[in-house]
Amino acid sequence: MYTTKSIPSITQTVNRLLKEGFVVEHGLAPSTGGRRPVTYRLNPRMKRYIVAVAMDQFITRVVMYNLANEAVHPEITLPLPLQDNPTAFDQLCSAIERYLQSANAKPDQIVGIGIGMPGFVDVEKGVNASFLVSEGEPGLRDRLRERLGLPVYIDNDSSAIAIAELHFGAARNLQDVMVVNIGWGIGLGMIVNGSLFRGHNGYAGEFSHIPLSHSNKLCSCGKRGCLEVDASLLVAVENAKQAMAGGATSSLQQLFADPSRSEGDHLIDAARKGDQLAVSALSDAAFMMGKGIATLIHIMNPERIVLSGRGAATGNLLLPPVQRAINEFCIPKLVEHTDIVVSTLAYRAELLGAASLVVENSKSFHSEPSVQTQQITS
Repeated sequence: MYTTKSIPSITQTVNRLLKEGFVVEHGLAPSTGGRRPVTYRLNPRMKRYIVAVAMDQFITRVVMYNLANEAVHPEITLPLPLQDNPTAFDQLCSAIERYLQSANAKPDQIVGIGIGMPGFVDVEKGVNASFLVSEGEPGLRDRLRERLGLPVYIDNDSSAIAIAELHFGAARNLQDVMVVNIGWGIGLGMIVNGSLFRGHNGYAGEFSHIPLSHSNKLCSCGKRGCLEVDASLLVAVENAKQAMAGGATSSLQQLFADPSRSEGDHLIDAARKGDQLAVSALSDAAFMMGKGIATLIHIMNPERIVLSGRGAATGNLLLPPVQRAINEFCIPKLVEHTDIVVSTLAYRAELLGAASLVVENSKSFHSEPSVQTQQITS
C-alpha cells in the first residue's frame, strides 16, 4: 500500500511510532537488488485496543482487538433493529459501554471505535443519512463521540468489508477489484487503482438497487425491480419459508424456531450441511446476484470479484450459480480476465474493516490526521 507521503515524512512518523512503542521491527523484506529493507508492524504487546462494531439491519456485533488484529475480549452479538427503532442510538451506545466495562478497558487504552453499518454514510462528515438519524442534532459520528467519550469513525458496511479484503483478504496487492457484500441486502465495495472508490458523494456501490428484477416486489428503497428483491439472504430466507409452507420438508423448520441465531445464519448452516431446500434458495439468489455482477463486469472490467460478507460463510456453494449467470450474461472476452473467489474472512471482514477505520484515521498513529499508515497495518 502507498501513503503518497514523502520518504522523510514517513521516516519521521515511523521513528516516532517506534519511540512510543506503537511499532516494532518485523524482519526484512525480499531484496529488490540492493540492501533488504526493514519492515515494521504495529506492536501487539502495546496495551492499546481498538473496538470494532459490525452492524446490519437487525444484528450488531462488537469485539476488541489489539494492534495485531487479535481479539483480546470475546465477541458479542446482540439484536439491534435499525428500521423504525427510535431507541437504536441508545441501544448501540449502551451495548458498547457494557462491552468496555466487561473488558475492563480504561479509556486511555482505547485508540478508537470503528463502526461499519448499512446506509448512506458520509465518511467526511460522519453522517448516516439512512439510519440513526436525529433531526436538528450533530451527525452520528459526533453524537457517538460525545456520548462515549472516545474517538469514533463510521463507514458503510460494504466499504468496511472492501477495506478488510484490500488489507487482509482476497483483494490484497490487487488494483481493480469488486467486493460483493452478501448480507440481508447486496452491497458493493470497489477497489480502483489499489484504493477504495467512494464516488462523488461517497455513496458509490449501491449494487442492490440496480433494476434487474423482473418481479413487481417493492424494495426497501421504495422502488420496484431492484436486484435486492431477488438476490439477498433475506429473500432466500423468505423463499425457503414459502416453500416449507407449500409442503417442502427441510431442517430449516426446526432451525428457524431457534431464536439464538439469525435466520440467515441458520440458512447458511443448513446449506453447508447439504439441506436441499437451503441450497436451492441460496442458489436462486446467487444466480440473480451473478446476473448483476455480469453487468458490473461490463462497466469496470475488474481483475477479481470477491464474494464476501456474511454470505461468504457458505464457502464455494455460491460459485457455481454465480459463475453460471456470468457465463450466460457476460461477454466471454471479459470473463476470461476476471476471476471470482469467495472470501476467507467471511464474518470477520466487516469487523476487520471497522478496526482499519481507526488505524487509518486515529491521530494516535499519525503526526497529522492525513498521514496514512496502511503499509504497517498488516
